[in-house]
Amino acid sequence: MTPRLVMVSGGARGLGAAIVRRCLADGHAVSVGARDPAAVRAAFGKAVTAHRFDADDPGSAQSWVDATVAQSGAPDALINNAGILRMVDFTRGEEDDLDALWNVNVKGPFRLIRAALPHLRASGRGRVVNIASTDAKRYRDSSVSLGYVMTKQALLAMTHAVRFAGWDDGLRGTAICPGAIDTEMIANIPGVTPKAQRLQPEDVAEIVSLLLRLPNQASVPEIVVNTRLESTI
Repeated sequence: MTPRLVMVSGGARGLGAAIVRRCLADGHAVSVGARDPAAVRAAFGKAVTAHRFDADDPGSAQSWVDATVAQSGAPDALINNAGILRMVDFTRGEEDDLDALWNVNVKGPFRLIRAALPHLRASGRGRVVNIASTDAKRYRDSSVSLGYVMTKQALLAMTHAVRFAGWDDGLRGTAICPGAIDTEMIANIPGVTPKAQRLQPEDVAEIVSLLLRLPNQASVPEIVVNTRLESTI
């Protein structure tokens, strides 16, 4: 495998940190975008470059891409990992919560893909991996956040659009759709998969590793990894 320069959003802790660790173990160079770059440096030292990326600041997407190019070179892969969960449906939550979900889970990845696209296409082996959810594939029941489901389904649609945006240039996009991952984000959510049955962050990082190893001839639009027995996913 030829090493890549990989951009990972939200890589200071949880799943993002596991993805960063796996990328480093595979020999990739890593640029991490996070709201608190100091936390990234504290976690990884000089093994990665750390830059500010905040989905609530639209300009930070382009700034992170530009800073990565200036410091490390053009990226070959973008991992859109940063995301939030707020409980929003027809009776719970506020419209501000829905706006926050849309801004972080959809607009953030959209801006990053748009900013990185010229470099990913020029790479000849560009990759975009979007961390979605099993909620991107269906609406399970009323215990879930409808707002979260809506944003993850939008992220899935965006992933398919990536493939069309640079197919002839070797750009490939994949949405990883995992069930419950044992991170802080779902720690106190009612109805979530019991802790012992959750995926570990390293499990999902292993899938990212596989996708970065595959050649252009292997296009994998979606990977669903459920923690529950369901009839369709």
